[in-house]
Amino acid sequence: MSPVEGITITFLGTGTSVGVPVIGCHCAVCTSADPRNNRTRSSVLITTPEAKLLIDSGPDLREQALREKISEIDAVIYTHSHLDHVAGFDEMRAFCWKRDSPLPLHATGSTLAVLKNMFGWAFHQDNTYKGYIKPDPHVIDSAFGIAGLTITPLPVLHGSVETIGLLFETAGGIRFAYLPDVKSIPETTLRMMGNLHLLVIDALRDTPHGTHLSVPEACAISARLAPNKTLLTHLSHDLDHAELSGRLPENISPAYDGLSYTIPV
Repeated sequence: MSPVEGITITFLGTGTSVGVPVIGCHCAVCTSADPRNNRTRSSVLITTPEAKLLIDSGPDLREQALREKISEIDAVIYTHSHLDHVAGFDEMRAFCWKRDSPLPLHATGSTLAVLKNMFGWAFHQDNTYKGYIKPDPHVIDSAFGIAGLTITPLPVLHGSVETIGLLFETAGGIRFAYLPDVKSIPETTLRMMGNLHLLVIDALRDTPHGTHLSVPEACAISARLAPNKTLLTHLSHDLDHAELSGRLPENISPAYDGLSYTIPV
């Protein structure tokens, strides 16, 4: 990864819960030669001059970390407890081998409860074995600060589990939001997202879906919030990168695995 001159959002994964290509599918996107149509499960790394923050630990975390040459992180933040966002939890032990202190882990109370149930050995007081992940859990119930960023949870609706997006703000007033899994955004949450430099938002496919935004719905939210730039994520195999890019409004683009977007500060 190149030296940071601002805040860099690196897209580790931009795909759905099943990824792209989809197992057993031979559609044009799943068999495409365009590497931007290869989508691992959704996650980003946020790099500031002070720290590296991992957002969600999906089942492809090992592959993503090797691809982007990530050898350390300073904290992990979870948006919700669906398997495609937490199943790579144990891969984070590699980030604990060189740490003298536990790895800060931030999540809502309900997501922490799921993690503790799934990975109880990691949270147990007797977890003293070298090589195990050592989490330091923190409940997200209000805004909190890491590495010069104020991070505010953004309540959104997505299926039956408690889900949040994340609003990041610098001391200088740069604001960007990450909402990878969302079907609808309450009015109170929309009002929290004014003056965005960057909006990253769920856009599963062109047609409506029961738990995710469609491309037209995501574009409508972008039009209302009017950020400087919108990047679409959590994309299914119904969307070809080049074709989608050619028909989106000028300030909206599909993200792809490995894309890095830097916000000057």
